[in-house]
Formats: sequence, C-alpha cells, structure tokens
Amino acid sequence: MTTPHPRLTLNQEVREALRDGRPVVALESTIISHGMPYPQNVEMATEVEAIVRAEGAVPATIAVLHGTPRIGLDRADLELLATDRSVGKVSVRDLAHVMARGGHGATTVASTMRLASLAGIRTFVTGGIGGVHRGAQQSFDISADLTELSTTAVAVISAGVKSILDIGLTLETLETLGVPVLTYGTDDFPAFYSRVSGFASPLRADSPEEIAAVMRAQWDLGLPAGLSIANPVPEADEIPAERMDGVIEQALAEMTEAGIGGKDATPYLLGRIVELTKGESLRTNIALVKNNARLGAHIAVNYAATAAG
Repeated sequence: MTTPHPRLTLNQEVREALRDGRPVVALESTIISHGMPYPQNVEMATEVEAIVRAEGAVPATIAVLHGTPRIGLDRADLELLATDRSVGKVSVRDLAHVMARGGHGATTVASTMRLASLAGIRTFVTGGIGGVHRGAQQSFDISADLTELSTTAVAVISAGVKSILDIGLTLETLETLGVPVLTYGTDDFPAFYSRVSGFASPLRADSPEEIAAVMRAQWDLGLPAGLSIANPVPEADEIPAERMDGVIEQALAEMTEAGIGGKDATPYLLGRIVELTKGESLRTNIALVKNNARLGAHIAVNYAATAAG
C-alpha cells in the first residue's frame, strides 16, 4: 500500500479501502463546477459515484476545499462545488496557490491524476481528456493533461480526446511522450460525443482484465507514464461526428471572436455546444461519463485482484 501524502485529507471510506487494498476509482471535479449546469452536475456526480459502488469499487471524487486537497467528498461538498462561483478551475500549476490561499478548487484531469497518485489511487474516470488545441501551431495551447499522463502512473478512462481539440495532433503528442493509448473494444479512436474520430486506435484492449494486466506490466517495468483508456460513448447516446463538426466550428469561431482562451476555453466551448445542440450534447456527456464509470470500476476491481494475487 502507498501511504497517502500527509497534506491530503481522505474520507473514511476511501482511507479504509486503500488500507485494505480494495479497488478505488478517482473522479475529477471540474466537470461538476465548470463542465455542466446545475442541478445536472450534482445529479451526474452522485449517479456516477453510485455506479462505481454498484460495480464493486469505492468512488473518490477529488477537489480542493478550504485549501485542503480532499480525496472523497460528501453531498454537501458536491453541492458547494456545483453552486459556489468562487470555485476555481485548478490544474497542477494552480494547486499550491489555491492551497496557500485557503480557497476552493475543482480539479482538472491533470491535477486529479496528481492528487490521486499522491493518495495511492491508480484508476481515474473522467469524461474526456484535454490535448492539443486546434491552431496550437500558433497559440501553443496544449493541455497539461498530456504532460501529466507522461509522468504520473494513473490509468485514465475517458471517452477519448474532447472533440473540440485536434485529435490527430493529440495522439501524435501522446506517442512522443510515451503514453500508452488503448481503445476499449474497437480499432477506431473515439471522439468524445462520437464513436469514431477518423483516426485509428494506437492500441486495443477487449476486457477490463486485459487493461489491468497492461497497467500492472507498465508499472512493474518502472515506466513512469500513465495510461489513456478510450472508451467509446454507447451507440444509442452518440452524436455522429458529421453532425458535431459544424457545431464545434461555430462554437470555435464565436470563442475566437470573443477573445476567450486559456483555461476558460474548454468550459466556454462545452457550454456553447450545449446551447447549439439544444441540450443533446449534455445528455451525451452524462451518458458517456456513466459508461466510463462502469468500465473504470471493472478495471479497478481487476487491478486490485492482480495485486492481491
């Protein structure tokens, strides 16, 4: 067992599960504070935690509250994250500043990975990972999620790279950084809202057992990188890429005209896409997070079993 970092506060359920070697699944909080409107954000968070429990693992939603990194939250904490406008979007670079000021922070994929690793959690479920933004050749706008994946030994289960990004350049960057990218049950790399992005999957895995075995082999070798596990959105819930392309292009053009960039770009784009799709993208987003939670819990259960064996 990895001893959790002393600056972290773990709730009793998570602390006991880690002590006993039982499966734990980390969950991010930016999707609550900056990814969905209220009350759908709280409903989604509680339902995802319930799915993880139903599949045999312990959920650990992560955030910084009152300056303390918290691993495992209660309903009041989720409500605070969902409604308090002072909650910032916190990546790894922001953690120390928010902690020192005693503030609230919703963790991104990168900072959730780092805090999960410091707690001793190896499996993390999110909606979609960040990556290389479109036009990054000029803006140099590349998500810290990618560099974190290259240095932090956590498996990240998502529905692929957010489709507002440059998926091809993101996959190339992950290859350069030595990050294994596995797609679950398909040879096509998914595009968040859509099951197919037009890019082939770098690697394929067809069962949670296989993914857990890859995790074990990766870290037994001392390789530092995490894993990106891309789990396509269920077919019944997807929005085909040909429909989403026009919506995304319109949202990107409006963002550029408004002069929005940096860490405000993704929350703006996701919110505008919800408006342009009349809520359909929000329904898809919720469905894919739940789907990822099921797979993530199964992976965590199998990974814990390999440790026990």
